[in-house]
Amino acid sequence: MTTIKVLRRTGRIASWLVLCVAAAATILPFVWMLSVAVRTPADLYGHPAGLWPGEFTAAGFKAILTDLPFARLAFNTFLFAGGTTVLLVLFDSLTAYALARLRFRGRQAVFVIILATLMVPFQVTLIPVFLTLFHLGWLNTFQGLIIPRATSALGIFMLRQFFLTIPRELDEAARIDGANSFHIYRRIILPLAKPALASLFVIQFMALWNDFLWPLVVSSTIEMRTLPSALTLFQSQSGVDHAALMAGAAISLAPLAVAFLLAQRFFVQGVATTGLK
Repeated sequence: MTTIKVLRRTGRIASWLVLCVAAAATILPFVWMLSVAVRTPADLYGHPAGLWPGEFTAAGFKAILTDLPFARLAFNTFLFAGGTTVLLVLFDSLTAYALARLRFRGRQAVFVIILATLMVPFQVTLIPVFLTLFHLGWLNTFQGLIIPRATSALGIFMLRQFFLTIPRELDEAARIDGANSFHIYRRIILPLAKPALASLFVIQFMALWNDFLWPLVVSSTIEMRTLPSALTLFQSQSGVDHAALMAGAAISLAPLAVAFLLAQRFFVQGVATTGLK
């Protein structure tokens, strides 16, 4: 019995050590980011390996707030990430509802085709989408920034798998009471799918908030860029303003941390139950 207790305690200690190492590896980049954001260039290049700066300065944060139209960039980022995510959750939930709850010919084939698009990187379709927006006159506009990203094959798959876990008897009972398919979707499926919807919202909001390539391609002026794409202005042939870049990254990270903390319960529950029948 003593040996078993020793083994259990050793296993518990080993588990805690692994978790501590993983946590340190996760936190270290953020500590380094904040450290660089408050350093002077001389301190950064003089002591590049030190996590604690020898001299503190707010020049990086000042550059973000004064050298860039920060309020406009923050508004563009919120509108792009938030607006696109809302439309994405709406369109993906409608598609997933049709694939999971409605009976029609070719339903499985449509689902397979949607899954196949997961193997196609977005960069592959970047030029055709860009040319389409060019002919529509949507370059450097909010509709050109938002609409091409307003759907996701991953979101459709995730919500479809969650919708399959909801008993069909609820649909049948609602139809007996006179409800049509849209009423069932809005009044029964969506309220029961809050964990999956919240987790999808968080995943896509974080991805779109950090999106660098698409806003950089679609927007040609600084007034239409998002915060991550505008940070490229601090990189030039003459050098890189590391403090400003890290300060911008720290500012950009704050809303994501708040959004994840607020929706963490739904996120974990949605991921844990997606795919179960």
